Amino acid sequence: MREARRIVVKVGSSSLTTAAGGLDADRVDALVDVLAKCRGRGEREVVLVSSGAIAAGLAPLGLRRRPRDLARQQAAASVGQGLLVARYTASFARYGVRVGQILLTGDDTSRRAHHRNASRTLDKLLAMGALPIVNENDTVATDEIRFGDNDRLAALVAHLVRADLLVLLSDVDGVYDGDPSRPGTSRIAEVRGPADLAHVDIGSAGKAGVGTGGMVTKVEAARIAAAAGIPVVLTSAVHSADALSGADTGTYFHPTGKRSADRLLWLQHASAPRGSLTLDDGAVRAVVDRRKSLLPAGIAAVDGEFTAGDPVELRDGTGRAVARGLVNFDAKEIPRLIGRSTRELARELGPAYEREVVHRDDLVILEP
Repeated sequence: MREARRIVVKVGSSSLTTAAGGLDADRVDALVDVLAKCRGRGEREVVLVSSGAIAAGLAPLGLRRRPRDLARQQAAASVGQGLLVARYTASFARYGVRVGQILLTGDDTSRRAHHRNASRTLDKLLAMGALPIVNENDTVATDEIRFGDNDRLAALVAHLVRADLLVLLSDVDGVYDGDPSRPGTSRIAEVRGPADLAHVDIGSAGKAGVGTGGMVTKVEAARIAAAAGIPVVLTSAVHSADALSGADTGTYFHPTGKRSADRLLWLQHASAPRGSLTLDDGAVRAVVDRRKSLLPAGIAAVDGEFTAGDPVELRDGTGRAVARGLVNFDAKEIPRLIGRSTRELARELGPAYEREVVHRDDLVILEP
């Protein structure tokens, strides 16, 4: 941990805001003090993934609690995002640190062109000495607001920027083997793989406050990052300095896999399928076992409304999703392609139809 040079730090709403809503300036300043010290004289790079936009917008709009309806959530995010970044800007300015705001949705990084743009922007900000502050684009991204947490986003951003370490900060100082409020439970110091948590009820192993993401989303985010080769520390915001200095705090998730293509990780974990394609048995074997592209001849049925470039699920004959990919045709085009060879389609409809429905480079296999 002490050797990590590029670090992604995620902080939750409950660590930044008051119980009544609104930003707590002292908490923000305390976090900024730690992050500025972590950067030192430029030896380390830090990317901050920060929740808190909706919570910060509650008090200014006269809302006593987080609204349930989407329109008011988006309104609160619109007001709160500006307040959140303004507070960070002023606080980091005490150390002469410039910040840059990055608002992301799943589409921004699962689609090829959008993914390249996001990656280039983050890299350029870091190269120019700025500290990127990343958040979900809660004002317009309905799927993100429904999930209501940035834990998974932080794991994917860590992969996107090729981070050496991911630190997840919350109001709980790690994963426990039970409800941490009950006597007899203890902190789990290290997780080397899924088996270490097989007998732990993650739902009761920690609870978040103002934010909507609980311990389940944090452990899932840690697993995503660890599977992508990134070590993770999960602890409370008050222990952030210890986490970034390598002290024994929180729960440490050892890397369990190797890095893969950034965009495919986003496709697997952050995209929302807009429809589905049912494959015949031969196509399932070709896609899943032999990692081939999906051709029109292997499609048995199409469902949903989507356009070229959207993520879709690939299903077997029983309806089980076996893969996810970016489709090259609109939903309304596919029925006349079903079961036909690309050579036949090119001869009848033109050369633009002599291509895969889903290319293998835009496809991820889903675990059973």
